[in-house]
This record gives sequence, C-alpha cells and structure tokens, in this order.
Amino acid sequence: MALVDVYDALTSPRCYKRPFSHEEAKDIIIAGQGSHFDPALVDCFMQIEHRFAELSQASLAHHSASYEP
Repeated sequence: MALVDVYDALTSPRCYKRPFSHEEAKDIIIAGQGSHFDPALVDCFMQIEHRFAELSQASLAHHSASYEP
C-alpha cells in the first residue's frame, strides 16, 4: 500500500509542488527498493507500471479539465 501512496503523492499536483512525471516517480520507487519498499513489491510494480502511467495521465487530465474556467 505504501508504494501506491508514494506514487500517487509524487504524481499528483499539490499547491506546493508540481506533479512528478511517471518516469521520475518510477525512478524514485526503484531507488527505494530494499530500503523503503519490499523488493518483491517493486518487482510487481515494474510488471504493471504502464498501468500506473495510464491511470496517472487520466487523473491529471481529469483534474486539468475540472479547473478550467
């Protein structure tokens, strides 16, 4: 669960930061393998990381559309 929370926090826009790209978030998660994240969980993430990218893009598009005047 922590991996998903970190990915969401990184890739979501906040008033104090820009959203990280999928590639940036993926690199941070890979760097945390074995220290912050269970290595087996990161391996599973890497098998489906393309789905995370798709969902992140869809979420950003939705948020962008809802903020337009």
